[in-house]
Amino acid sequence: MTPRRVLITGAGSGLGQALALRYARAGDRVACVDLSVERAEVTTRLLPGNGHLALAADVGSDAAMQVLADDIHSQWGGVDVLINNAGIASGGAMVETTMSEWRQLLEVDLLSVVRGCRLFLPSMLRQGNGQILSTASFAGLAGAPGVMTYGVAKAAVVALSEQLRAEVFMRGIRVGVICPSFFRTNLIDTAIGSESVKKLALRLMDTSPDTLDSVADRVFAAAERGEFMILPTRREPMRWRLKRWFPSIYFKQILKLVARETNRSAS
Repeated sequence: MTPRRVLITGAGSGLGQALALRYARAGDRVACVDLSVERAEVTTRLLPGNGHLALAADVGSDAAMQVLADDIHSQWGGVDVLINNAGIASGGAMVETTMSEWRQLLEVDLLSVVRGCRLFLPSMLRQGNGQILSTASFAGLAGAPGVMTYGVAKAAVVALSEQLRAEVFMRGIRVGVICPSFFRTNLIDTAIGSESVKKLALRLMDTSPDTLDSVADRVFAAAERGEFMILPTRREPMRWRLKRWFPSIYFKQILKLVARETNRSAS
């Protein structure tokens, strides 16, 4: 079987790196993209096989992503699997946000996905097959408080993926969206916004039943099956069903969570 050409942004660590390992083990060639080529090289050195690439790009920049696309098309002629994974986290209520934070989150977490799709989808359409996966978050589905800019940006990634799926399905392109909840990763290292929300996120990471490897295994398996909505953390499939089928009960659970965390912070 011909190796697929797989491009992963945010591949220097965390979920991006873990997915790069899984695609490489499957015999694919992987283009690892991160903010610095040194971080991307950390991952490529871990990958079995040959033909992998380590590349640098700021996914929040039109110009940088265009340079990346030109480089990939020059070397590979396109990609078979695009994983829009790079992003940053934020935390805080609406009244705590700034317009600068909104712009930064939308540029990096949402418009990076737009850039990736616009630049790499045309070659997929010409070849008549391909797959686009974008990392959102359960925060984009949950309607939970305290993660205003992050939740809205990730919800937009879900909506974009839903629309794109319908747009390209009949042309041989599969689309999926990855919506994990908390698991131990380094996402908080670059997070912006409220310190209290960062502390809560770290506590939820520490108590999560999920690991980076278990999440990456579930994402890879679901992607290979062609699933659209990928909920790779253990508790989230049931929470998603509860929200869809019993929205009033789900909202009451959200309010209980708010009250519990408020009491915890006050004590």
